[in-house]
Amino acid sequence: MDTVRINSSGITQPSACSLGASLSTLVRATMADQADFDINFALKHYLSDPATVPTPDADGSLLECENDPESLTSGVINGVLNPIVDSIAENPDALNRSSSFDTLQFLLKCAPISLKSQQNYPCEPDSELFKITRSVSLLPNHSLSKIFDLIISGLSLEADIVHNESDAEEQDNVGHHKQLLEMYAFLLQWSISAMEVKAAEKPANGPPARGRGAAKGAKSKTSSKDGVWDSTPQLQTALETMCKVLKLKLARVFMTTSERDTFVGLFTRSVYLILESEQRIKNTALRMHAFKVLCIAVKHHGHAFGAQTSIIQNLSYFEHLAEPMAEFLQILAEQYDHPQLTEEILRDLSNKEFNGNDTRGPKSVATFFIKLSELAPRLVIKQMTLLIKQLDSEAYILRCAIIEVCGNLISDLSKQEEPGNNHKNQINGFFDILEERFLDANNYCRCRNIQVYMKLCDLEQKFPKRRQMAAQLAARSLEDKSSNVRRNAVKLLGKLVSSHPFSVMHGGQLSFAEWNQRLQAVEVELNALKPPVGSPGLAEKGGNPDMTVDTALLDEATEIDAEAKESNPLTEDQKAAIVRKAAEDAATTELMNRLQLTRKYYSEAIRFIEVIHDATPVVCQLLSSKNKSEVIEAMDFFVIIDAYKIEAARTGIRRMLRLIWTKGNSDEGKGVQSHLIDCYRGLFFIAPDTFNDNDAANYIARNMISLTFGATPAELTSLEQLLSTMMKAQHISELVITKLWQVYGVQKQEISKNQRRGAIIVLGMLAMADPDVVIKEMGTMLRIGLGPFGRTDLALAKYTCVALRRMNPSKRQAKDATTSASKMPNDHAVLGKLASMVEIISDNKEWFGAAEQAISAIYALSKHPDTLSSAILRRKTKQVFQQQSVQQDQDAMEGVESQGALPSPPPEGPPTQQKSALALSQLLFIVGHIAIKQIVHLELCELEFKRRKAEKEKSNPANASPTKRASTDQDELDQIGGTTEDDFSEVMNHIRERELLFGPTSLLSHYAPLVTEICSNNTKYNDESLQAAATLCMAKLMCVSSEYCEKNLPLLITILEKSQNPVTRSNVVIALGDMAVCFNHLIDENTDFLYRRLNDKDSSVKRTCLMTLTFLILAGQVKVKGQLGEMARCLEDPDKRIADLSRMFFTELSTKDNAVYNQFIDMFSHLSAATDLEEASLKRIIKFLASFIEKDKHAKQLADKLAARLARCESERQWNDVAYALSLLQHKNEEIQKTISAGFRLVEVTA
Repeated sequence: MDTVRINSSGITQPSACSLGASLSTLVRATMADQADFDINFALKHYLSDPATVPTPDADGSLLECENDPESLTSGVINGVLNPIVDSIAENPDALNRSSSFDTLQFLLKCAPISLKSQQNYPCEPDSELFKITRSVSLLPNHSLSKIFDLIISGLSLEADIVHNESDAEEQDNVGHHKQLLEMYAFLLQWSISAMEVKAAEKPANGPPARGRGAAKGAKSKTSSKDGVWDSTPQLQTALETMCKVLKLKLARVFMTTSERDTFVGLFTRSVYLILESEQRIKNTALRMHAFKVLCIAVKHHGHAFGAQTSIIQNLSYFEHLAEPMAEFLQILAEQYDHPQLTEEILRDLSNKEFNGNDTRGPKSVATFFIKLSELAPRLVIKQMTLLIKQLDSEAYILRCAIIEVCGNLISDLSKQEEPGNNHKNQINGFFDILEERFLDANNYCRCRNIQVYMKLCDLEQKFPKRRQMAAQLAARSLEDKSSNVRRNAVKLLGKLVSSHPFSVMHGGQLSFAEWNQRLQAVEVELNALKPPVGSPGLAEKGGNPDMTVDTALLDEATEIDAEAKESNPLTEDQKAAIVRKAAEDAATTELMNRLQLTRKYYSEAIRFIEVIHDATPVVCQLLSSKNKSEVIEAMDFFVIIDAYKIEAARTGIRRMLRLIWTKGNSDEGKGVQSHLIDCYRGLFFIAPDTFNDNDAANYIARNMISLTFGATPAELTSLEQLLSTMMKAQHISELVITKLWQVYGVQKQEISKNQRRGAIIVLGMLAMADPDVVIKEMGTMLRIGLGPFGRTDLALAKYTCVALRRMNPSKRQAKDATTSASKMPNDHAVLGKLASMVEIISDNKEWFGAAEQAISAIYALSKHPDTLSSAILRRKTKQVFQQQSVQQDQDAMEGVESQGALPSPPPEGPPTQQKSALALSQLLFIVGHIAIKQIVHLELCELEFKRRKAEKEKSNPANASPTKRASTDQDELDQIGGTTEDDFSEVMNHIRERELLFGPTSLLSHYAPLVTEICSNNTKYNDESLQAAATLCMAKLMCVSSEYCEKNLPLLITILEKSQNPVTRSNVVIALGDMAVCFNHLIDENTDFLYRRLNDKDSSVKRTCLMTLTFLILAGQVKVKGQLGEMARCLEDPDKRIADLSRMFFTELSTKDNAVYNQFIDMFSHLSAATDLEEASLKRIIKFLASFIEKDKHAKQLADKLAARLARCESERQWNDVAYALSLLQHKNEEIQKTISAGFRLVEVTA
């Protein structure tokens, strides 16, 4: 019984067996209607213009539509198409009828085979129908689908028939089968082209099809109905059929190579067309079928050269084909054993030259190289000698690709099971290339090179020597001009650390101290095993071969000792001793070899650790980068190296703290802050998983305390901001806070002073976010910090006072604080303890810090701090001067009693005069600090009055009949009824100006003359610390009253000019800055004295002066009168911190309104006149300043002013300075250029 097949379009296909018997009969019956088909003629017309393909024998109903396009309806198409479908379903030879073949060609001509934008036809067709089909398909989707299925099924059947006849070796119908195969293949190519155009035009297909009458309306509906048509399954069937045909013995069908190539080209051209679609290539099954067709064509039908040409063209025009083409070549080489095509393509591409401006071609080729090296590294490595030439290409993308190819090849070679010497040489060669590329001219290539190294770090084979070199090169790249390169270099260093090869013997830690200790231990062992000098066996190495030998010891060459001939045989004991000695020697040699290898291992580890240590300072600098991603990578680097116990990590982790102040216009600043918090949480605030809650709290508390050890004041300020931010975010638990209080309050056992201090420092920082942290433990602070422990450790007392101040949040913190501010009466225990801490007698320098914070805490917590401060001041004054009188009386009595007695030894302690000087210094320090705090207190009173008055005015309209308050502790400020804000401000100003220092009842008025007296007579009061304290006190008192300031300003300036103490000079500079804010009219005339400190011999004074002036100038507190030249000189200061600060100042100043432009000439004049400034330094300064002159108008005006100086220059150095400044300005003035070109001329004018 015959079998039949039914395809997707419902076409019944008889099997090849049923067709074989009657084939000859059918062929002869249709000879009269046989199509006259020539493949070359058909292709010529098809490729030129499909509309020119002749179809004279097409169905008459279709020919009538040529000039009446609207009559081409679906009914007409189906009426013509269905009989052809039926006839071909019965016998594939039916296609050979000219009517059937021309009808199918006519229908395919109704669908375009290329997009409108890609058409370049020589002329317009005469037919109206084909003019329309240039841009719009008039063939419905279902009709095209039916034609496509018809062609596929007919070709499949014809392939079966040819296969059966070739097996039977029948040669009678070869020409007939050849023509049929060509006709089917030709129509298949045509239909695939039409389908691809439809798939590409589908989104825009609807609108042009509408509005052409009833017939077009019907077609439009059909199109919309067929819009969901997915031709992918049919394309897969078509590709399977192509494979089926290509597997035939085509050499028997096509007698010449050109005929076969033409036939095979019909299939491959369609495959390349399918691959051009980015959507098609994403379908894995379709892609694999397409590759299979090409592989068979290349392997068995000589398509290699055509494939090579097509692939290279596709890489140039279609970027999405880069990776698929590499995949195809891998399949061809591995599954079809045909690597020759890959080699030819690589050879061709390696000789290709790309323009540096061309990005599309190089990008596609680069992607192809990379993908091929991943899929088939063995093929690529054979051609690397040619591909290496692309490292000289102008296109940086290709250089990046070759760099990545080298990395992929190293990765593949390292995975070889039995690597030989050749493999090692190849790996070394590729590493040499990668190391060279660290200096590539393009920053993208340098980045890619570093990224390749990061991938290589994950290999099982570690390449220790190459890792060492990579670490050194990455450390060098940290100073690259490209931020992207620097960022990747930091990542590579972190990757090298996290994947280091030194974890075999002692775990993974990289502490330099531990590794150095191990190396020294091995050196000791090796030295112990070495034989001593002079022992047997050393003569050959260390002896002199020419030394004189006693001839009596030597025998003649011919003499033989008879006794020697008859030597006794060795005994068993001697043999055993010899064997034992040989075994010991062998064991010693083995041990020495092992120790030498261990020493080499340790030395390599230490060299690697040293590279990381050397790189750490540069990474610390990157923490200040403007590029936020670079900052984040630097933070991650320090987290990584800290995990491996590298000592240098702690420096970077401390430097990271300042990033808590990072600000950004977008989320960049917040991103840095949140990343910093995440890093610190991982480092210090997340305990190991094995810890229980109690152990975890102990771990975190200990870490928090350790953060305060050795911290500078700036680091403590940043840590305070960090911890308060984390406290607000609830990252710190109550249990941790409890543990901190336990450390602070422990009394039963001795603990480190630093640990107890650290606990209260951290608690004070947490209280910034939540004052309840310290309010709940007020008693503990009184018992510890302000009790016996605090009296013996004044630093502990100081930080306890800071924590107590946090009970009442400052104005800035009060907005977010949950606890309302509450003041204490003066008889409160806390204030009593604070007062006694100020009055404590101590020679310790820590007393000044403790007293300062205690007074600040009193003013923060007390309702009436002025009353309490007055009492403290009275008691302290009485204490100081009573002690002085008692000491004088004791000295007098000791003088009387000692008459006639033996002389006593000199006292061990400091003399009495020095002690009294220290006591007086402490008193003056208290006076100065109370004066400053009293000013702040008055300002707060004024602000509080204004706030209450505003609230009262706001509430009055709301309450028709306000009731009187019955509160007994109502503040005096509320009793001021109709006082206006201006009146109140005048009263406060009067108190400050006239009452505090000059009022008859003011306590401070008694100290002002005393301070002036001490400062004026520095020879009488010659104690250095007393003079420093008196100067500081006088400076603070000068900030209280303008009258006192004006009176003592000459004295203060004299001290600034003549004092030998740099601390005193720094304090005076800061004080003058404060006075410039308070009494600008007094300081404005004396700013020259302030600028002079920029030339101070002490760098700390110079730095303080520069910071003060930076603040005053940028805040607009002082007018600049040509003194900026001195600040410009600081750009070349030997102290890097001063130079950086000066650079920052001018960068900020440039954002003001033309500030650098306005002062440029004055600064240039000052710098050029300076005889002690080197020419190279001046040029660097001028170049930096000129970079801020951005407007052309400003550059021209400055150029004109400078050019006028050229004729007045008295020396060649001056002329060169002006000429250099002009060269930096974009003035475009030819006259100036001519003057400069003429050079310096000295003209003498005689009278």
